[in-house]
Amino acid sequence: MFKAIKSFPETRLRRLRTNDWSRRMVRQNSLTVNDLVYPIFVTEDQNETKIDSMPGIERIPEKRMLKEIDEIERLGIPAVAIFPVISEEKKTALGEEAFNSNGLIPRMVRKIKEADFNVGIITDVALDPYTSHGQDGILEDNGTIDNDGTLEVLTKQALSHADAGADVVAPSDMMDGRIGAIRKELEKKGFKKTKILAYSAKYASSFYGPFRDAVGSKNSLAGGSKEQYQMDPGNSDEAISEVFLDIQEGADMVMIKPGTPYLDIIYRVKQEFQIPTFAYQVSGEYAMLKGAIDRGWLSRAAIYESLIAFKRSGADGILTYFAKEIAQDLS
Repeated sequence: MFKAIKSFPETRLRRLRTNDWSRRMVRQNSLTVNDLVYPIFVTEDQNETKIDSMPGIERIPEKRMLKEIDEIERLGIPAVAIFPVISEEKKTALGEEAFNSNGLIPRMVRKIKEADFNVGIITDVALDPYTSHGQDGILEDNGTIDNDGTLEVLTKQALSHADAGADVVAPSDMMDGRIGAIRKELEKKGFKKTKILAYSAKYASSFYGPFRDAVGSKNSLAGGSKEQYQMDPGNSDEAISEVFLDIQEGADMVMIKPGTPYLDIIYRVKQEFQIPTFAYQVSGEYAMLKGAIDRGWLSRAAIYESLIAFKRSGADGILTYFAKEIAQDLS
């Protein structure tokens, strides 16, 4: 390929960079509002509360949720991902509140669906907001995660969300076999249209801290590690195996999390499987960019640059806390 390219001065690659119109005309990747998913923290508290480690992001009270979804719809953002903030007294070792059919997430999903918004509802399937120990699964006596026992609870949780009307259930726990277990029960119970967005390659990352502040699992975790089930940041081939298994078990879409530190994984997954591939620009990524922008160390253009990097690597959609801000810019 490159042997056929003539050398300077016949070839001047800067020619096409000279004008704004020519740069736009030959641009390989672009960002649209349809690429965005907005994560929302919803709480049973009556008033919104700020998240110190995520400037500009608030926990949305249950009573204000429909107003928030209305804004999302008006901005043209196609979907939201909802995460619960659960009171401490409802957290238990087994996380039973996770599959309470009248719990916070099923209530929110029903209210949103009754209002008939043209916005997709993605619900998180994981136990860490509901467990007293802050882990994504049920603990055995020796402190390890009971993988198979956790699958039973995750399946109940996913079914409670599907029954409430969730469009997409998104298992983010990284337990072995959970996509197959959930898909089997969804089919069995008649939820054949419910989509599964699998967090297939979720790494044991240092970039989740602000999220754990937001949902209140940081104190529960109390310095504990999730390395026994989330992926080692040094591994890439393992991510391909994880994605392959999730596809085999019935995932409709796959997720790589975090985003920016794992652009190579997004690229490999998209090239290998050609399945709808999502990236999560996680709370730590948001906090770094937002903090630097607020202090004048970076321009706002860094937000767009970070998001176009996901598109360039092959992501079809991006979960980002900048979604509303970017949607306003794009409009």
